[in-house]
Amino acid sequence: MRIGLIALLHESNTFVGGTTGLRLFQEDVLAVGEAMVERFTGAHHEIGGFFDGLREAGVEPVPILAARACPSGVIEAATLDPLVAVMRERLREAAPLDGLLVAPHGAAVSEHQRDADGHWLSRVRETVGSGMPIVGTLDPHANLSPAMVASTDALIAYRTNPHLDQRERGLDAARLVVRAARGEARPCQAAAFPPIALGIQRQATDEPPCASLMAAARALETRDGVLAASVLLGFPYADVAEMGSSALVVADGDRATAERAATELGEALWSLRGGDDLVDNLIGELVGVEGAVDRALRLSPDGPVCLLDMGDNVGGGSPGDGTIIARELRRRGVPGSLVCLFDPAAASLAASAGAGARIDLEIGGKTDDVHGEPLGATFEVVRLAGGRFEEPEPRHGGLGSVDQGRCAVLRTDDDLTVLVTSRRVPPFSLRQLTSCGIDPAAFRVVVAKGVNAPIAAYAPVCRHFIRVDTPGVTTADMRRLDHVHRRRPMAPFERDAAWG
Repeated sequence: MRIGLIALLHESNTFVGGTTGLRLFQEDVLAVGEAMVERFTGAHHEIGGFFDGLREAGVEPVPILAARACPSGVIEAATLDPLVAVMRERLREAAPLDGLLVAPHGAAVSEHQRDADGHWLSRVRETVGSGMPIVGTLDPHANLSPAMVASTDALIAYRTNPHLDQRERGLDAARLVVRAARGEARPCQAAAFPPIALGIQRQATDEPPCASLMAAARALETRDGVLAASVLLGFPYADVAEMGSSALVVADGDRATAERAATELGEALWSLRGGDDLVDNLIGELVGVEGAVDRALRLSPDGPVCLLDMGDNVGGGSPGDGTIIARELRRRGVPGSLVCLFDPAAASLAASAGAGARIDLEIGGKTDDVHGEPLGATFEVVRLAGGRFEEPEPRHGGLGSVDQGRCAVLRTDDDLTVLVTSRRVPPFSLRQLTSCGIDPAAFRVVVAKGVNAPIAAYAPVCRHFIRVDTPGVTTADMRRLDHVHRRRPMAPFERDAAWG
C-alpha cells in the first residue's frame, strides 16, 4: 500500500502590504519528493506524524510536495499556480496510490484564488478522482470553506493553541487514511458555519471560551460513529467570504451523524455571541500600551513579565518591526527590557561596525507607518550571531530548524536590549534568543510579538503574560479592520447577526 503526502501551508494576511512570492517559501520550506523525508522525519509537525503513522502501519509513504512560508501577504498567482502544477504532475507520476494525506493551513489566500486551500485541494481531487481517500489536517486558525470539505474525505484540526499537538493530529490522519484505504472505515464529513468570528485574543485553547469548545469537541468524539470533531477558530486577518469560526465533524459512513454533530458543535460556537458579553467573549480585554506597562512594572519584581504585542503578531503576518512598546519602555525608563525587531539593514550595519562598537541607528518602524516610528538611539553592539537554531521541543508551528538570518544583539545606555534579525521569525522558540547568547530570565520585561503562540515557549521563563492592544495589521480588535468580503451580518461586527 502506498499513500501520497502533500502540504501547502500559508496564513495569508490580506491587510499586509506586499505579497508572498516563491522566495519566502524557499526561505522556509520548499521540499519536493524525497527532500520531504529529510526535512520532516521525526519533526513535531503533522508531516512528521504522517510519516511515522504510515510507517507504524507498514504502509509506504510517497512524498509529493511540501511548501510553507512564514505568515505574510497574499500568495502571488505566479507562485501558487506553479506549486499546484508540480503537485498534479508528481501525483500522476506517483500513481498508483491507495490514498492521500494532505496538510493545508486553511487560511491561504492568493491574488487570484481567495480560497487558495479550497482551490488546490479541488485540483488534487480532480487529479486522483473521487474514489481515492483524502485525509488531512488543518490549523485551527483555518477559515474553513465548503470547497475544502467537499474535496476531502476527512480533515482534522489541531486541538491546541499554542499548537503543540501537530504531530499527534498527523498521526490521527495517517491512521485514518490507512483504515479508509483498507476498507475498515468510510470517513465522511460535514461542517457548520455560524456567522461568528472569534478574535485572536480569545483563541487560547486552555482559556475561556475555547476551553469549553474543545471539551465539547472531545465529548462528540466519544459517540458511536464519530471519528473526529474539530473547532476551527478562524483567521480574522484574511478578508475573504469564508472568514470566521466553524465546526467540522467526521463520521464513519453516515453523513447524517456528521451533520447532526457538526450542527451541535456549531451551536456551541454560536452561543458565545449572546447577551451583553458579546464583545468580551469574542474580542477580549483590550489593554493599551501604557496600562500594560503599568501592570508589568507592578509584576516584574515577581520575575520577568512578557508583554505580548498583539498588533505586531509575526505569526499572524505582521512585519515584526513594530516599535510602539519598545518606545514606551524607553520613555518610562524601564531598565532590563528586551525586544526582538526585524531589520536586516540595521543588522548589516551592526555587523560592519563589529562587536563592542557603539553606533547610532534607527531600528524598526520601516515597513509601514502603522506599527510605530523607527527607534533611534546610540547602541552598543553586544554580540553578532549567525541566526540559525534548532528547537527540539514541541512548539507552535512544529518548528525544527530555523534561520533568522544575520543577527545583532544591541543595547542602549538606558538598558533596552534589542535583538535585530534579518528574517522575520515568529517568537515560537526561546532558542531564538538563547542561540544569540541572550538569557531571557535576566530581564525585567520581555516583549514577544504574538498573542497566544509564544506562551508555550516563554512560560518556562516568564511568570506573567500581558496581552497588549497595540495598533497594527494584526490588531486584537478585528472590528477596526476594513473587511470588504466577509459575511454580513456577522458577530461581533453586527449584533443582529442570525443563524437560521
